[in-house]
Amino acid sequence: MKIRLFLLLVSMLTLSCSKDNDDQNSNQDQDNETEYKERMREFVIGISKFAKSQNAQFIVIPQNGIEIVSANGDASGENHSAYLNAIDGNGQEDLFFGYNDDDQATPAADNQYLRELLDKSKNTGKTILVTDYCSTPSKVTSSYTQNKNAGYISFAADKRDLTSIPGFPSTIPDENATVVKKLSEIKNFLYLINPSGFSTKTAFINAVTATNYDLIIMDLYFSDGSSFTADEINQLRNKVNGGKRLVISYMSIGEAEDYRYYWQTGWASNKPAWLDAENPAWKGNYKVKYWNKDWQNIIFGNSGSYTQKVINAGFDGVYLDIIDAFEFYE
Repeated sequence: MKIRLFLLLVSMLTLSCSKDNDDQNSNQDQDNETEYKERMREFVIGISKFAKSQNAQFIVIPQNGIEIVSANGDASGENHSAYLNAIDGNGQEDLFFGYNDDDQATPAADNQYLRELLDKSKNTGKTILVTDYCSTPSKVTSSYTQNKNAGYISFAADKRDLTSIPGFPSTIPDENATVVKKLSEIKNFLYLINPSGFSTKTAFINAVTATNYDLIIMDLYFSDGSSFTADEINQLRNKVNGGKRLVISYMSIGEAEDYRYYWQTGWASNKPAWLDAENPAWKGNYKVKYWNKDWQNIIFGNSGSYTQKVINAGFDGVYLDIIDAFEFYE
């Protein structure tokens, strides 16, 4: 009897310890999720404050990582007001096409998950920019139709590397001759961040100004490494029909890129503390500990920072990529 009682007590104690460990691990996982999401929010808010202190109309649009519009990272949570107040819109890739593979419809469950979070932002007055990756004409048409019905502005990219201006449809959806001055006024946009398909800056500028897109998301730098000037950005604002567009600069903040001006060759053998693993899907792109002050100093807060270079070049705003870097660390 004493032996059975002893074994029973040991069993109960073991189960209790196991449950305590499970609870502790669960709480730690939850803390990690909260911490890394909040650190990304703080990063974006810092960029926004820095830029808007110089130009109150400067546009800040984070792409992906839409979970952080919610205080608990879920559609059921309260809006994260400080974060939403710092941004002007949200970008989202693969909403209707491209989530698992280009030119393939996004699974309904994933689409619904993303839309519930995107709508939290949209319902506070933010503009939602969706990039679907599809090239079959019927799917391109479907992408534009579904996004418009959802209240989003969309672009159907026919190439994942964003090197071209699609030939279909021949007329841009909701094409107009408006002089666009605010993000809330756009009806369409062009995502063209890789200029490698254009032989010169002039060729790139001529191709863009031959279109009527209301907004272009492009890179600060041409493929030869030279940055676009304020005069060139001003040229790019011209639509062929006489209207004006907004010009937004792409900027990755959740990964470092070894082809950027800030990259140092010595990092290959002596990495800074904030530099992490290479992204296997994108050679030359490296995860970063984005909360690290040294990395943040590269991105914003001083006269030599990336954000300052974008401002100096005359862009209307920034399109911040790899916001979902928090997933890597969670």
